[in-house]
Amino acid sequence: MRKSRIIKFFAAVVVSSAFLSVCLWSQCAINRQDNNFIREDITGERSYDDHMNVPRGTNSIKNKDTPAIKYKEIDCVINDDYAIKCRRDGGEVYVPFRFIQDYFEIYGSVVNTDGYDRLEWQHANSKIHKPRLKYSPSGIFMSFEYYNVEQRDRVKCISGFEGVPVSTQWTPEGHYYPIQIAQYGLSHHSKYIMDGEPDVIILEDGEEDSPADWVVPEQRSFAVLKNDASKFSNVLQFLTSDSTKLPGIRIVADEKVNKYVTADLKFSTNGSLTVIVETLSSVVFNLHYVLSNTLIMFEGKDIYYGLGDTRGRWHHLARDVSIDLQKGLGLKYSKSKRIKMKYQFSKIREISIRGHGYLDNLTLSSSAHLDHFYDAANWLVSHQNDRGGWPIAVRRKLIPNLLELPPGWYSAMAQGQAMSLLVRAYLKTKDQKYLISAIDAMKLFEISSEQGGVLAKFAGEYDWYEEYPTTPSSFVLNGFIYSLLGLYDLKETASGEAADMANSLYQRGLTSLKFMLGMFDTGSGTFYDLRHITLGLAPNRARWDYHTTHINQLLELSVIERDPIFKTTAVRWIDYMKGKRAKHN
Repeated sequence: MRKSRIIKFFAAVVVSSAFLSVCLWSQCAINRQDNNFIREDITGERSYDDHMNVPRGTNSIKNKDTPAIKYKEIDCVINDDYAIKCRRDGGEVYVPFRFIQDYFEIYGSVVNTDGYDRLEWQHANSKIHKPRLKYSPSGIFMSFEYYNVEQRDRVKCISGFEGVPVSTQWTPEGHYYPIQIAQYGLSHHSKYIMDGEPDVIILEDGEEDSPADWVVPEQRSFAVLKNDASKFSNVLQFLTSDSTKLPGIRIVADEKVNKYVTADLKFSTNGSLTVIVETLSSVVFNLHYVLSNTLIMFEGKDIYYGLGDTRGRWHHLARDVSIDLQKGLGLKYSKSKRIKMKYQFSKIREISIRGHGYLDNLTLSSSAHLDHFYDAANWLVSHQNDRGGWPIAVRRKLIPNLLELPPGWYSAMAQGQAMSLLVRAYLKTKDQKYLISAIDAMKLFEISSEQGGVLAKFAGEYDWYEEYPTTPSSFVLNGFIYSLLGLYDLKETASGEAADMANSLYQRGLTSLKFMLGMFDTGSGTFYDLRHITLGLAPNRARWDYHTTHINQLLELSVIERDPIFKTTAVRWIDYMKGKRAKHN
């Protein structure tokens, strides 16, 4: 290891005054007046804006000007349990920063800006998003415009025949997880509102006097325009070999910016659409979208996505080819980030079609947010059962042998986020099927967890809609609040008895949240659930990303309800992310 790349971190423990300051060994001057790292008690509530607008100051020393610090090695005994090697300089003792990171669960790294090295220390590693001044059931959902569901490691791929994520959460084989699908749709709806209409390059829409610049490989193949009565327009009819080993009828794209391919396809026989992509390292891969029930397959330089057996009917395809490339490579190189970087998407070289069939509206675009939004909403409509739910097909083990859910369970979080998505689809299209589906999703909110629904009671009185409807109940906070937001969206959109039912469920849940919210406060963070109360087990602290979700949800509720309890609690929980704690006795 090269010496010039080795940087060791140390935290200076001021023995006489008992506070910590952080330094780079041999690269940081000691400022004995600096009290930036003292933990403060929370002595009063501050506004949300006060928290978000605090300026950050940093005193940095250039490497070449940093004086050498004389020190000697010393043992630091930790809680009378074990010792670590530290360094002493007069009245100060320097503790390795890596130890400080693990011991206090903090985050930090050295960054270099304009020749300066400095240590950036964070108590939490997630971000709070300031809510908008107004919340609307037709608008952006919370901060979901920042969500990239399809990029998650637990998304195996985007299904070719459903157009929605396939999740590997809790099973490597993959399954359709309604929470993930709803979040996929909500994120793309939110991105559409933020980004607007995409840039589009039309490759073939059948509207010209002759087909576009298609290259036909042999005399037995053809590509001609033909009127299609079902689409009330001309479409491209094609005929060629259906073998993916042969060239097919192709059109050159040479496109780096617009990496979304959309098309309407109807195959009369077996066939495929292939997108040939080039990576940053100039390696070429073929993305084949084929008439097959195989979800995804990788073979050599070929990645296959199954479209199901859609022969004889139109199928709309909307693909982010950069994601399809990465998910395909992930089947072989799942553990190698270096390989993924090497094979990052660079451009679309060409597109080819094979078999016998029809093509319309072949485009390259900068995004396909509405396509993905409608794919998710339509999946929810077509897969909802007669109980109004979307059963989850895998076993969930919250606590093995104690809190487990067999396949087929329902989630209030899934029901609620599905409502939020379906309401937005209805408001966008005015198609009643989306609103009817959202209304039906309420059925499970009135059925107890013991009977296969999602309703739990705290202390026999307070209604709680369970993300994981176990017995005994677990009372997960974030999933419950998402269910409330879904009910709110529905009550504001529906009418008559449906609106009354949604409002009743929402108000009962809101009453429970106000009563129980304090139970999730640890004094330095939040609890993910209440298993320590219902089961008498050790508490389940929320990770910082879940803690941040709790804050973002309360800030959203403070906009909807204008109740001070939500904003006051959120501000206190923001303080915890900066290392502050509630007062002790």
